[in-house]
Amino acid sequence: MKTKEENNQIKAPAVKGGKVSNKKKDDEDGTEIGGEDEWMQKKTLVKPPDQLDLTEAELKEEFTKILTADNPHAPENSVKYNFKDQAYKPVNNVDQLAVHFTLEGNLLHKDSDEARRQMANQGDAGENTATEPENGGENPDKPETPADAAEDAGDGEDGAGEERPESEDIQVEKQERKISNQFNFSDRASQTLNNPQRDRACQSEPPPRANFSATVNQWEIYDAYVEELQKQKQETSKEKHKTPLFKKEEEKVKKKPVYVDSQIDEIAKVVKVAKIIERMVTQNTFDDIAQDFKYFEDAADEFREQEGTLLPLWKFQYEKAKPLTVTALCWNQKYKDLFAVGLGSYEFTKQGRGMLLFYTLKNSNHPEYIFHTTSGVMCLDIHKELSYLVAVGFYDGCVAVYNLKLNRPQPIYKSTAKSGKHTDPVWQVKWQNDDIDKNHNFFSVSSDGRVVSWTLVKNELLYTDIIRLSLEGVVTEGEEDVKIPDMACGTALDFHKQIDYLFLVGTEEGKIHKCSKSYSSRFLETYIAHSLSVDAVKWNHFHPKVFISCSSDWTVKIWDHTITNPMFTFNLNTAVSDVAWSPYTSTVFAAVTTDGKVHVFDLSINKYEAICQQAVVSKKTKLTHIEFNPVYPIIIVGDDRGYVTSLKLSPNLRKQPKEKKGQELPKGPEVEMEKLEKLLSQLRAPDRPVQKHFAGLVQDEKENQKENSDQYITHNSHHCCGGQSDTAVSRLHVGIGEVIAAVSERDEYVMRSRKTKQFHLIRETPKNRMRLSPAWRNPKKHSITSTNTRLSVSLQQS
Repeated sequence: MKTKEENNQIKAPAVKGGKVSNKKKDDEDGTEIGGEDEWMQKKTLVKPPDQLDLTEAELKEEFTKILTADNPHAPENSVKYNFKDQAYKPVNNVDQLAVHFTLEGNLLHKDSDEARRQMANQGDAGENTATEPENGGENPDKPETPADAAEDAGDGEDGAGEERPESEDIQVEKQERKISNQFNFSDRASQTLNNPQRDRACQSEPPPRANFSATVNQWEIYDAYVEELQKQKQETSKEKHKTPLFKKEEEKVKKKPVYVDSQIDEIAKVVKVAKIIERMVTQNTFDDIAQDFKYFEDAADEFREQEGTLLPLWKFQYEKAKPLTVTALCWNQKYKDLFAVGLGSYEFTKQGRGMLLFYTLKNSNHPEYIFHTTSGVMCLDIHKELSYLVAVGFYDGCVAVYNLKLNRPQPIYKSTAKSGKHTDPVWQVKWQNDDIDKNHNFFSVSSDGRVVSWTLVKNELLYTDIIRLSLEGVVTEGEEDVKIPDMACGTALDFHKQIDYLFLVGTEEGKIHKCSKSYSSRFLETYIAHSLSVDAVKWNHFHPKVFISCSSDWTVKIWDHTITNPMFTFNLNTAVSDVAWSPYTSTVFAAVTTDGKVHVFDLSINKYEAICQQAVVSKKTKLTHIEFNPVYPIIIVGDDRGYVTSLKLSPNLRKQPKEKKGQELPKGPEVEMEKLEKLLSQLRAPDRPVQKHFAGLVQDEKENQKENSDQYITHNSHHCCGGQSDTAVSRLHVGIGEVIAAVSERDEYVMRSRKTKQFHLIRETPKNRMRLSPAWRNPKKHSITSTNTRLSVSLQQS
């Protein structure tokens, strides 16, 4: 079978021969010029070697191809939610339109409104040409007929002069026509008719009336009350089982309330979900801090024998609280990651508003709860069992109770001038166990010298004055012949952990009073503790006899409440703002100072100095409060700029005794109490060497009265020796003589009596006192060297 191209090749000579006649001869040069096809290059058919040879029947066979305009990228199997059937259903009609190119044109249809306005503005040429034949112009394309010429001539004679000016005016109007501005519009108002008022009246029958008369006497009223009382007794006797109050409350709780869907519930759900998402984002942002909080342990502590460090974690801050000072810190006992922060000011001239904030370790960016107060917050305490109740003391003397469950900005209870509020700032509040009537109550202490018990009864606070602090230590009733002593200013308060009625009160005069709820007229004991105001006093969590105090006189002291003298005294060389016992071990405590440092002590490791001194803020910033977390090994400290910093204790600061293989060490509060008691017993032992930080001596008049044969003196808290082993004690005047020198190598003191002018050798005895040895009469050789406040003596016994 021959293809079409082969047929064309066969017929080509015939075509060429047929076109010979088309050749013409040039007359000038006699050359022949061929046809048009001879100038074109011949096309040669190139057949591929693998081309199939098809028969004519196969070539004539027709194949049907259908072209569809489907979009290959259109989605398939798409579904939509049907609200009627409440189910997802497939979409049958899918849009197959695929736009490959789009070009917006600028052509307008001549009949459109916008085109007409444009033509009217620019003076369309088509309209002008259309009006020229009407005004007498000549149209070259259309021949003029005699009839038309006659009509034009007649019109020209009669009204040519009148129509011409009108056509010119029309053209001028069309040229001067402006396009209307669609954004230039004006408001139009219309008055509607008022609906006419119509009065409708109806007539009803008046209510029936009846006259009633009776007499009321005192005995009739009494009889009515007696009958009512008998009915009540009969009803109560019929009831076999009386349901107590708490069962009624349980029954009320068991009733399933019917919730009505409202917009408020939806908003509450959105707020809860948003809070969870915020915590997730914050945790991812500060993931490195969260990992350090949970797992990091300082490996360098293995190479430090008696030192530890603090690892900074989160820093909590609120923009609106920057000008305020952190005046109180308190952890929640139920939710271990939640703590409260009180904000106010300690300066008298800068008093103003205050704030109460609640932070959580799960979100350090923003507080969980925010309460604004009209006066500065000075102290707060969270209830141990009912963790949503918070007692707060203010600078203006008021106390208040907030309920976190209600989510309201105002407190549910607040004292006023009528309900017995304090007249000076409230420095400490403490929750107590419920009273006999199961009413919640808390205590407060203020600078007005009152220790008050507040009881929550229904919707009011009832107050009871427990004790009034006096400078003399004895409270007397104000009578005509008796002078009322000056009131002392209370600054600190803490209740015993095991004994419910026993509590301590610190004053601005530097004294600590041991008081009881049962005795409101006197103190159980008074400790002359510090030379300046007592900033904090707190009982030990494990030992029932030990408490700690700190003051602005640079000292921290540990006391046994059965002894009037301190067991330990530590000088931190700057004002101490707050101190706190560790809840993990009985021998660890921490203090913060105004120079921005945190001091952590462990008496079982070092009894003379801190095992950690670390600055956590800048030097210009003062630390105000510190608190240990009840479970996690972290502390939080607040400063005078409104910031709260969390720190993690290194392993050396919470060291536990190592367990040997096959040996289980006892654990529990009893073990911690024994550990601290062992340290205290060393101080009470007769052969204990003199502690370096106990240098001064004072007289114990009570023991002098009891002991006639020997005389005793006790330690003073002043740090006179300077902590050196070969340093003599500066001369102190005491009741029985003058301290001349300290022989540190033998742990003895030499004293000269005022009366007998004899020398005495002083040794230590139990109960932190020192016994006087027999007198040394006129030693033969002695030399005293004085340098400023230090003395050294060398004596030989006569």
